[in-house]
Amino acid sequence: MLEVKELVKSYGTGKNQHRVLRGVNFTIHKGEFVAVMGPSGSGKTTLLDCISQYKPFESGEVLLDGVDLGKLNEKEMAKVRNEKIGFVFQDFMLLDGLKIFDNVCVPQVIKHENYKSMEKKVSKLLKMFDIDKIKSKYPAEISGGQKQRAAVARALVNAPLMILADEPTGNLDSRSSEAVIDAFITAKKELEATILMVTHDSLSASYCDRVILMRDGVVNGELVRKGDRREFFNELMDVLRKLNGGE
Repeated sequence: MLEVKELVKSYGTGKNQHRVLRGVNFTIHKGEFVAVMGPSGSGKTTLLDCISQYKPFESGEVLLDGVDLGKLNEKEMAKVRNEKIGFVFQDFMLLDGLKIFDNVCVPQVIKHENYKSMEKKVSKLLKMFDIDKIKSKYPAEISGGQKQRAAVARALVNAPLMILADEPTGNLDSRSSEAVIDAFITAKKELEATILMVTHDSLSASYCDRVILMRDGVVNGELVRKGDRREFFNELMDVLRKLNGGE
């Protein structure tokens, strides 16, 4: 589904150049819910920016369903971003002047989908994530958790190959965070969604199938959840403590 091979990204020039990604390698399979974790400055958000081609990288490959995204022109990449990749941001990125229903419709409008088909898809997602009752409200009238679930619905409305989520629970309280993670789990089960989530939240990450660990711009290892989520959470906490320099 997604293959990242020897990805290298630097900022600055000459003597002031700082290498953020130092040859990152990993694969995400269809239907997986995977988290990326690591200390601040380890390159997690830069990684998402490079996968989505919002930031160019010096070398390496990003293959989505066999397509080398680095070889696409801007017009081709814009189509991929709208139809093949769904985005969920920490700050929701909903349009304040549109009602929730219309916000979720935006990728379908860009795709020029007909209204009846659009209405059916959006209504299904709103019910799936238990936000159909607020579809006529504006973003300013609903909670952070509801906003983020609407953002998840928007990310899924074009049935993309992959969801990229950057700190999706970072601005939420624990109850709202749980609702958002439940939305991802529902998307995985009901829609076979493939999700790559950057997060600092160990509790949210413990619901994932795998956690990719980054440090100093490289993949430092990974943890695979084999059974009980609480046991996985404890294992994850131990590994992160060591990754961050603890004993």
